[in-house]
Amino acid sequence: MVTSALANIAILDDYQGVALDMADWSPLDGRAKITVFRDHLMDADRIVERLTPFDVVCVMRERTPLSRAIIERLPRLKLIASTGAGNASIDLDAATERGIKVANTGYSSTPTIEMTWALILAMTRNIPLENQSLREGGWQTALGSQLSGKTLGLLGLGHIGSAVGVIGRAFRMNVIAWSENLTIERAESKGVQRVEKNELFKSSDFLSIHLRLSDRTRSMVGAPELAQMKPTSRLINTSRGPIVDTAALIHAIQSGQIAGAAMDVYDAEPLAPNDQLRTLKNVLATPHIGYVTREMYQTFYGDTVRNIVDWLDGR
Repeated sequence: MVTSALANIAILDDYQGVALDMADWSPLDGRAKITVFRDHLMDADRIVERLTPFDVVCVMRERTPLSRAIIERLPRLKLIASTGAGNASIDLDAATERGIKVANTGYSSTPTIEMTWALILAMTRNIPLENQSLREGGWQTALGSQLSGKTLGLLGLGHIGSAVGVIGRAFRMNVIAWSENLTIERAESKGVQRVEKNELFKSSDFLSIHLRLSDRTRSMVGAPELAQMKPTSRLINTSRGPIVDTAALIHAIQSGQIAGAAMDVYDAEPLAPNDQLRTLKNVLATPHIGYVTREMYQTFYGDTVRNIVDWLDGR
């Protein structure tokens, strides 16, 4: 807790430049000095150099990881204010050992659920391609597909996967699911048919990933799984990039093993400027905007202000 001098606060990775507009920061007037950084640093030494003067670091989800190697080099750091209910890229043990408090905010999965369907619909009806054609003076260029009667496969049937399945049924799709711990009873309670893993990949016209990233799920979707998919099928990933073997996915798309993919998450973010996924045919790629909505940011930054005030007040 800072009781005399102003607390020095850093807000990281404010890509859109909206952090100070998404909440009422006035409770910190006279108690803190706030510095906003809109750019993203990836080099650990540069991150340490930037953050050394700060008592409080506000991180947006997992954009800037705070590893042990970084935390141990920040002698002034007393509070990490992270958005979201948890942040796997913060070394909590290192923070605890240094007496650094880690505070989290509220979170809603609604934006990610909606983003999943935005990607499915845009990809199915070739919306980016048709929009580009129209802007360039052209007209219709390709045939879209309908969703009704197709099979939606869900790799993971947690809160987000279940909600995506509800919408799939509203489109009159056949919805199937698999995960290691998914039971027939839970699947039926969500109006979904549980199938085995191989069947999920073989039968899905659209395979949407909704798993947490862990040692168990890392590269769970690799070359063997992609080889089982139909040449007309598409993969959607709004979960975490490393769940999919990116090299295997690129090969599957280029070879015609699958029809395409839509993704909002990547192995390393931001995606490198020369990354093949930026230009690969039949890939609809967005810059991890699944949770990026005005309403979500208002929750994130509103709760962040309250967390900082609580820390200043010793709560």
